[in-house]
Amino acid sequence: MSEHTADEHLRAMLSDAFDRVAERVAAVAADLSQEDATWRPDAEANTIAWLLWHLSRVQDDHVAGLAGTEQVWTSQGFYDRFALPFAPEVHGYGQSSADVAQVRTPPAELLAYHRAVREATGRYLEGLTGAELERVVDTSWDPPVTAAVRLVSVMDECAAHVGQAAYVKGLAERRTR
Repeated sequence: MSEHTADEHLRAMLSDAFDRVAERVAAVAADLSQEDATWRPDAEANTIAWLLWHLSRVQDDHVAGLAGTEQVWTSQGFYDRFALPFAPEVHGYGQSSADVAQVRTPPAELLAYHRAVREATGRYLEGLTGAELERVVDTSWDPPVTAAVRLVSVMDECAAHVGQAAYVKGLAERRTR
């Protein structure tokens, strides 16, 4: 029988899930040219650069909100380094096709940002308890959103977008063959 507590198992599962996203982000960013990072399968499609930026921004925003910490985006200078024409609190929800086209950040910078976000997420997960998971973090929904539900939502968003980015990368690579 395992000597680990339920809290330790929860932390390990969530950490593994966020590690898997980080590994996929790294795989998408590996050997990704700037041209492919900003290529669009059609005029309205999301670019790889936007997808990686957006999923990292969502994770950063939501986990910092849960942890009660400052976002990596602003605290570690990524907002200034990326120099995007958006307010610091923007994370991509509801952005237009023209906004998507503005994210032209080099793949290495996108990866550096995601890695920093993953580190901050890890710090939050280290102290995660069952009681924290049950904490209500948003009462504007019925039922109210708990930290557990928020984490699952973030994981779902990140996994979906990194999968989309991998798919677009495959399309981009095949278009030049």
